[in-house]
Amino acid sequence: MDKNFDNRVERAVELFRQGYGCCQSVVAAFADLYGFTEEQAARIGAGFGGGVGRMRMMCGAVSGLVVLAGMKEGQTEGSDRTGKAECYKTVQELVSRFGDANGSIICAELLGLKGPVPKGNYVPDARNADYYAKRPCAAKVESAARIFADYLAGEPDAGE
Repeated sequence: MDKNFDNRVERAVELFRQGYGCCQSVVAAFADLYGFTEEQAARIGAGFGGGVGRMRMMCGAVSGLVVLAGMKEGQTEGSDRTGKAECYKTVQELVSRFGDANGSIICAELLGLKGPVPKGNYVPDARNADYYAKRPCAAKVESAARIFADYLAGEPDAGE
């Protein structure tokens, strides 16, 4: 793999360890390829943290893959059904790779949580050594960033 892509994967993990959410970290690591800054990427990805607003639904790292797929493959004309289909195909491929590599695309499942997520649970956990020791999130960020890097590099078996 291109060294530049390896650096992007490392950057995604570094951003996560700085306190950014999973989606923010994945998108920001590739932001410049699509003409936007890490700050803009952080804003774009902000609401996807914690499995979408800390509701533990789709993993933020997976949401980052979806955002990046849209930036790379998304159609820009509403009537472009072919372009829309190509984007959806890319999203499905990338999300499937993540699910295959990680066992799920659902935040709660990846965290080993049981039962429904309590409503009003919007305050993020403190980021400290205990948080990082217990959570698989940095590894999920790395996995998503690697899958996207491999996709860009044209490696069909990315992330597996």
